[in-house]
Amino acid sequence: MSKINGKTQLTGLMGWPVSHSFSPAMHNAAAESLGLNWAYVPLPVPPDGVAAAVSGLAALGFRGVNVTVPHKQAVIPLMDDLEPGAEAIGAVNTIVVGENGRFTGHNTDWSGFLADLRTHDVQIANRDCLLLGAGGSARAAAYGLAKSGARVHVLARRVAQANKLVADLRPYLSHRLLTSLPLAQLPEAAASTTAPLIINSTPLGMTPNETTTPWPDELSFPPNAVVYDLVYTPRHTRLMQQAEAAGCQAINGLGMLVQQGAKAFALWTDQQPDTAVMRRAIEQFHP
Repeated sequence: MSKINGKTQLTGLMGWPVSHSFSPAMHNAAAESLGLNWAYVPLPVPPDGVAAAVSGLAALGFRGVNVTVPHKQAVIPLMDDLEPGAEAIGAVNTIVVGENGRFTGHNTDWSGFLADLRTHDVQIANRDCLLLGAGGSARAAAYGLAKSGARVHVLARRVAQANKLVADLRPYLSHRLLTSLPLAQLPEAAASTTAPLIINSTPLGMTPNETTTPWPDELSFPPNAVVYDLVYTPRHTRLMQQAEAAGCQAINGLGMLVQQGAKAFALWTDQQPDTAVMRRAIEQFHP
């Protein structure tokens, strides 16, 4: 990070908590590599302080912030403008503070997810996608996949949650295929697809529950499936191990974290950061 002085431009991460985040390391490394006098700081904001925190950003000279759990929905009413992806997904993970003090809410999770798929040469258009889980990250993944022409099948233990995800996105993706199924029907859904993209958006497999997985041990992976686990702690989840043992390509969510951060960085600075620099910064803390 450049030496902080009176000309330093500020960005940061709003959430509760934020002490575990890799974002300061990767954003500050990106700024330093470009010679920018910018600083990215953690901003722990309790749920009852969100409105006050957002309203103070312009006065404090912030150019923008990332937003993480549990505030991605809470900041929406505080925005002056919403980009289409944030509106459709119902979550803001990046706020841009304009020169006039206006707040524009963006969602870079969906585009960051797609960008990482491209880096792994994963084709999306006209592909069957089995999306496991129906929480916030699933909404971003479903929007990006369907917008790119995939056939998205959302499977969740609570099928009502999957139904709501599909119903909420359908007005924005009316010409795309989105279906919802109970997770118990995963065997049937897997059997009816060819070379699907399988995405885990559940917390199963995440530290400290590394032995868990959303994929039953007795269920075979469809031939030529690609498995993308949004979990990146640990770096090599049990789901990834299962997929690789079956001969499938397996990808973790670290690249999505980097790519969504890179897109936020570009929105604030109008410069494209080096994603390799950002990834190396994370890997120093998360080998």
